[in-house]
Amino acid sequence: MFKIREITWIVALTGLLFLSSYRETPAPKNTLLAGTAKIKITPDVPIPMSGYGSRTEPFKGIHDDLYARVIAFSDGENKALLISADLIGFSNAFWDEMTRRLTSETGIKKEYILLSAVHNHGGPITRVYEDDTSATVSNYMESLKDKIASAAREALKSMVPASIGAGKGECRMNINRRAPDGAGGISLGQNPYAPCDHEVGVISVTDRSGSPMALIMNWPCHGVVLGPGNYLITGDWPGAASRFVEEVSGEKLVAPVIIGASGDINPIYGPHIDFEKNNSYAYGKDAIGEDLGRESIRVARDIQPISSGRIIALQRVISLPAKEKISKGYLQPGSTKGDSLQVRLSVLKIGNIILTGVSGEVFNQISVKMRNQSPYAFTFMITHCNGSSGYLVTDDAYPVPGVKGSENKYAPTGGYEPGSTQAKSGAEKAIIGNLLDMIGDL
Repeated sequence: MFKIREITWIVALTGLLFLSSYRETPAPKNTLLAGTAKIKITPDVPIPMSGYGSRTEPFKGIHDDLYARVIAFSDGENKALLISADLIGFSNAFWDEMTRRLTSETGIKKEYILLSAVHNHGGPITRVYEDDTSATVSNYMESLKDKIASAAREALKSMVPASIGAGKGECRMNINRRAPDGAGGISLGQNPYAPCDHEVGVISVTDRSGSPMALIMNWPCHGVVLGPGNYLITGDWPGAASRFVEEVSGEKLVAPVIIGASGDINPIYGPHIDFEKNNSYAYGKDAIGEDLGRESIRVARDIQPISSGRIIALQRVISLPAKEKISKGYLQPGSTKGDSLQVRLSVLKIGNIILTGVSGEVFNQISVKMRNQSPYAFTFMITHCNGSSGYLVTDDAYPVPGVKGSENKYAPTGGYEPGSTQAKSGAEKAIIGNLLDMIGDL
């Protein structure tokens, strides 16, 4: 368990050097094992960036590298993979191809794979569009699959008996971004009156000697500190948080961020700045990353891990009533009709920890309400997980005919996200209800 102080982490982690030569051996049923891997996924050549339609050129340089981090789990019977990548997201087609490959190469069922992205807006595009004939984009996507598969195999190969536990903290470096604009509408700003989830979920993974192997951070916030004027590759604050924890620990553990429900949450720094004139503003991502990292380390010290338990997973695709016009890009593989929006929900239980995944960009209060009703104290939501379904907003965010959005500063209606979502009202109830039902089935 994390009983050591931050300053002694480097000493504690030197015992992990043997992992590279470890070969997985059978373990008794319900004995928990874990393994880790980390691989660089920065593009080798300039390709278009994701996150902002205003960008018209490929990236111009590397501010900080991008990584995919993998944690493999086993209970002696079932195995699972938790994958987090410093990318905007994964399309449904990519998820389908990637999980099929992982299942073929590792034998792990797709229900036991959580493929997630931190949704940073400073990375490469991750979708090959029908009218995109760029070989560089296609080549990058193929190399990305190879790297994720390689990291998954490495994590599985390195598994050792482990202890796993969870805790909670708080990071207030985020804020609701749906703010009244003074003209009767809602703009992307900062709204201190509207609800914002500040909870930090922390999952600690140690070997049986107590040496840390992984520290997983779950927190809701857009990765947009550097903003649309930035043409440098960056993991934004999620990359900074992972880097801070890994550097403090001597880079012997893996510290992935699994992004929470942040469809309506931005960082307190950025994104609407002139990056070319104010590139020193990039400190904001490091300030947020360090604050989240320090809080996660503090929480991890008091976690009481367990060394035995079951791993079980479920997956479900729900259909939501869609708006009259629906973008083809949001349809699940094999769908031909545009009268419903399909959302993939995932639940992975590791001991007494519940990880719920949603294939969309979820408003924060959907997560808060779900976990408050969960029978498990450590219930966390991962968004941008196992596909892409676009924005999924609370029912009270939809515009009310004849009512100006800014009349309620605590829960403003209308604006960018409700206008962008492909689903009609009802997503909130469907997501919460189905996830709780799936948790109950476990």
